[in-house]
Amino acid sequence: MAEKRTNNNIGIFSFFAGAGFLDLGFEKTGHFKTVYVNEFHQPFNDIYRYARERMGIEKPGYGHHVEDVCNLLKKKKLAELKKEVEETRQSHQLVGFIGGPPCPDFSVAGKNRGKEGENGRLSGTYAELICKAKPDFFLFENVKGLYKTAKHREFFEHLKKKFRRAGYALTEQLINALEFGTPQDRERIILIGFHKSVFTKLGIKAGKGVLEGFDWDGNKSGKMAEITALPWPGKTPYTENGEVLLPENIREELTVEYWFRRNHVNEHPNGNMFFRPKAALTRFQTVEEGDDKKKCYKRLHRWRYSPTAAYGNNEVHIHPYLPRRISVAEALAVQSLPAEFELPLSVTLTDAFKCIGNGVPFLAAKGIAMNIYDFITRNN
Repeated sequence: MAEKRTNNNIGIFSFFAGAGFLDLGFEKTGHFKTVYVNEFHQPFNDIYRYARERMGIEKPGYGHHVEDVCNLLKKKKLAELKKEVEETRQSHQLVGFIGGPPCPDFSVAGKNRGKEGENGRLSGTYAELICKAKPDFFLFENVKGLYKTAKHREFFEHLKKKFRRAGYALTEQLINALEFGTPQDRERIILIGFHKSVFTKLGIKAGKGVLEGFDWDGNKSGKMAEITALPWPGKTPYTENGEVLLPENIREELTVEYWFRRNHVNEHPNGNMFFRPKAALTRFQTVEEGDDKKKCYKRLHRWRYSPTAAYGNNEVHIHPYLPRRISVAEALAVQSLPAEFELPLSVTLTDAFKCIGNGVPFLAAKGIAMNIYDFITRNN
């Protein structure tokens, strides 16, 4: 069904939506509205629906599409998608596609199979979908391995050439969620493109397919060099429920403990959801607070930001001052989600932690969305 007319609102088609952290960041700016959602894994889509229902967010006008994104390239479905894009143009200022294809095939810590991997091919599928449906702009998110690793960078450059041939001018940056206020050291490559059909309307300048004038720093709360130069604490001997005073001259709002308190994680509906492996109790009691450099069993420091929230590949994040793994509520806090974001209690712990670890940190998503909106309004 067609969306009702919404002045100065930008329609978003979301792909590989997961639990919807990226979508929520766009929506919470007040300038974007999600009208179409695609996600392959039913449990993730169940989380998406449940969380938004609890938050009172309107359902997408074109609904939820729980299916392989490759199906959307089939003739009948592609024609339907194009029709929905055009209808959204009539009721919204602009139309954008946003999404982060599954990325283990480009991650050094993951499968590292590149474009030939099952998930790696989805990046090419998403690119093809953009080039055929031609939204006014798009956002493509992926792990830093696609950008920094030589064997994958070639594929990334190939995707960019494809976008340029389809009429898009591009801008990219390797961002860190810390710069946007998320208590997590998480790098991701973000590629943004605007189609030539809106260049005149928005006053966009594009030299040789490069988008000029896009301000990546406009909605950051700090720069990485400044953040990492602060006197963050090192390791602290672990004591169950022990007290550690807040160090001076750090940014408290970037710490794990600040977000645990802000989100009231102990009272959160998902606060008691965590893995309870009996065999690991000894390790939970012996790892020092802040000892997070190992591949597995990383104990967070309450007065420091978390390493990347990647709850797969045998990576375990331990609570700073309790002998257990972190809870679902605490993982949501590390991803800077609002306290009112909840997962259904029926979800499995595996699905819960996987969808959280896969998601774009909420504040990073919101900051990037505001950068896009500022670019549109400044030029329009």
